[in-house]
Amino acid sequence: MTDKELAAERRKQKRLEKLGTNEPRCGTCGEGRWQCIEQHHPADHGRDETTVLVCRNCHRVLSDEQRGHPAFDHDADPFLASVGHFLLGLADMLTIIFAKLSEFGLALIARSTGTEGKSA
Repeated sequence: MTDKELAAERRKQKRLEKLGTNEPRCGTCGEGRWQCIEQHHPADHGRDETTVLVCRNCHRVLSDEQRGHPAFDHDADPFLASVGHFLLGLADMLTIIFAKLSEFGLALIARSTGTEGKSA
């Protein structure tokens, strides 16, 4: 193994260790390349330490959606606010998942009838 290959393998192993799995996969779209997977805080960073694995693309979409969530309120019950933000984060993830499910379902139906790739 060359020095370059060894360095690449070290980077990979370090990343997999940080992600906590040898087979990382995006929780929303299914992307499985370890280079593309990141940890996302569904409740927003700083509100809850729970993370899920998502690809960089989905992470950007989910983080952007979080910007539209209610702002932090210092007078609010921190536990209830954290749970509320977590549920909003999960809803954002489910929105992506539902879109993918619809896309896959339509693709399977088109494939079953031999109409995939044909214009309507």
